[in-house]
Amino acid sequence: MARVKGGMMTRKRHRKIMRRAKGFMNSRNTKYRTAINAVMKAMVYSFRDRKVRKREMRALWITRINLACRKHGISYSKFISALKKSNINLNRKMLADLAVRDSEAFAKIIEKVAV
Repeated sequence: MARVKGGMMTRKRHRKIMRRAKGFMNSRNTKYRTAINAVMKAMVYSFRDRKVRKREMRALWITRINLACRKHGISYSKFISALKKSNINLNRKMLADLAVRDSEAFAKIIEKVAV
């Protein structure tokens, strides 16, 4: 049986890692051994931070809604509670967008809910 050498697959595997480590600094983008560790760590961070981004965005939306509500003399929690009671199904992302870009429409929503 012929001897099989793994040169082609090894090069392919190395190239894949080195491409992912392209923007890294120092030996992390030139040396394969350190690039593996850097890429693995970067992938762990990216996986984790995809979840964190969702949390941070929700917190930002809540902050923006709260600020807009306070301008109209109502607290955030009372506003959300009144929205639910009046069966207005707008998510926080849309409410925050209205609060920032179209304050008149947001004021109408608050009037409708407050009554």
